[in-house]
Amino acid sequence: MLNKFNISGWFQSIEIPGFLAYAVATVELVGGLALIMGICTRLVSALLAIILLIATLKVKLGVGFMGNGQMAGYEFDLSLLAIALYLVLSRSYLWSLDSLLKSKA
Repeated sequence: MLNKFNISGWFQSIEIPGFLAYAVATVELVGGLALIMGICTRLVSALLAIILLIATLKVKLGVGFMGNGQMAGYEFDLSLLAIALYLVLSRSYLWSLDSLLKSKA
């Protein structure tokens, strides 16, 4: 599916190895579902924070904070990065499936 849109080629054009397109897609899809369910929240949030940081630095930084009219800026990416970092550093497991699994073990 990624080859249809040549995402790996686009990754290579911004000097990121093309095979990482598959890793990013997997983390975003499977990791997003895991975050919704509350499974491996800290790990997934750390991976998403790394992805967001690289995306902001490689793609969005040149466009500016609010964008340039052609492309959105990095304000939304920064807010998602802050949320991901909060989930990494937070120790609250009240509503997660991780807390249920840990309490039964």
